Amino acid sequence: MVTGDHQTLALLLFSAFVAVTLGITTWVSRNRHGSEEEFYAGGRLFSPMENGFAIAGDYMSAASFLGISGLIALYGYDGMLYSVGFLVAWLVVLLLVAELVRNCGRFTLADVVAARMAERPVRIAVGSSSVAVSVLYLVAQMVGAGSLVALLLGGTGEAARTWTVIGVGALMVIYVSLGGMRATTWIQIVKAVLLMAGTVALTVLVLIRFHGDVNSLLTTAAERSGHGGAFLGPGLKYGGDWTSRFDFISLGLALVLGTAGLPHILSRFYTVPTAKAARRSVVWSIGLIGGFYLMTIVLGFGAAAVIGSAEVRASNASGNTAIPLLALDLGGGADSTGGTVLFAVVAAVAFATILAVVAGITLASSASVAHDLYASIRRRGGRRHSEVAVARIAAAVIGAAAIGLGLLARDLNVAFLVGLAFAVAASANLPVLLYSLFWRRFTTRGAVWSVYGGLVPAVLLVLFSPVVSGAPDALFPGADFHLFPLQNPGLVSIPLGFLAGWIGTVTSPEPPDEARHAETEVRALTGAGAV
Repeated sequence: MVTGDHQTLALLLFSAFVAVTLGITTWVSRNRHGSEEEFYAGGRLFSPMENGFAIAGDYMSAASFLGISGLIALYGYDGMLYSVGFLVAWLVVLLLVAELVRNCGRFTLADVVAARMAERPVRIAVGSSSVAVSVLYLVAQMVGAGSLVALLLGGTGEAARTWTVIGVGALMVIYVSLGGMRATTWIQIVKAVLLMAGTVALTVLVLIRFHGDVNSLLTTAAERSGHGGAFLGPGLKYGGDWTSRFDFISLGLALVLGTAGLPHILSRFYTVPTAKAARRSVVWSIGLIGGFYLMTIVLGFGAAAVIGSAEVRASNASGNTAIPLLALDLGGGADSTGGTVLFAVVAAVAFATILAVVAGITLASSASVAHDLYASIRRRGGRRHSEVAVARIAAAVIGAAAIGLGLLARDLNVAFLVGLAFAVAASANLPVLLYSLFWRRFTTRGAVWSVYGGLVPAVLLVLFSPVVSGAPDALFPGADFHLFPLQNPGLVSIPLGFLAGWIGTVTSPEPPDEARHAETEVRALTGAGAV
């Protein structure tokens, strides 16, 4: 049980972080002009190291810090799939996407695709999918915030949990509306440093608890998991019947391929001056993210060994509170000063993680609304800064939608929710991006069909999956209208996105624009003419 000391200290640390980040946001809003380049890309003035830290801060979300460790604490080996998938995904980003996207685009993913297509239909399609992915991702962060505050308040007070989600949503709108990309980037850099320091400290304490003996750590985790040796082998969550095995494959595809289609990650490549800087940013981020995900494995098994899987599940059925509980025990227990301090630090870092990530996602989604959807409808005659004003309004609307969905999905694991967002990104955004960059014959119809051919099936399959109904832990456990047996749609929706793009292209009445493709190819490979 969390005592008043925990609550007070954690809230003080969290308030300090909020004060610092609001100070950054206020300073940026007073010292920078309101141009589109400044709002969307921070003036493109960040160094590769700064952007690498910001990318890591944007990527290492509540799903990573709370959700993955919780899944490992509950399911052992199978939970590690998330750590491995999230990390391996960066090889796809580094090898196929980073430099080319920086050279071809300006602010959003739609810029890359529209460079050689009819702009209006492509921007509407890609902008819509970007908003859908962003909202799903935001929901996971809101759920993480609610789970954390529920633990902070001793598992009581649904009203407090609700107001926390609303407060996080309000703060993210303030960050984006006032500070834009520059403030968001510095918030993410500060958060990345705090998160890495907190994770390193917890990992060291876990290893000290077991005298550096990893074998003892794993053996104890298996004993206290309630599953014995099966905890350390594959199949506890994704084994058994064919449905679980296909879910395993589906999730793996979504995690590995989804990162390259995440709007808030792709938008970070525009905050550096050159494609070389974008590539170096990814190298920096891979180093930070790789170390972090290796440590989440230690923390997940550490939570199972120190706390026990049953106690983790009793605190939160999805395992979202495994890390705070572990910190409480490692610090000396619920009644100790060390436990109070360590728990408070971890809770504050988790809150900082959530705030920084939601700011980045909200900025990317509001940019898609303003730069792609709004600008496609009102391309001519608008005022110079009208897009920025629309982006600020869009941030508020998207924040409200994320708050509502976050309250609805409050009992689901945050890493699992992010897996759904990755599946939609891999289905709707990745096929059109790869086709645009590498297929000479790709056409406007192919681009539009590719986006909707991945987006619509992915969303529909989620709606009619056990995630929403037909299962005890579904969004609507009392209803059963599920038709699709898998929890993650990636295995079906990702191939459909690629297939729809191919069919749309080969049946397209207009021939591909060879000249525009050649121009885009030269710009992508050399950077000539890039903004």
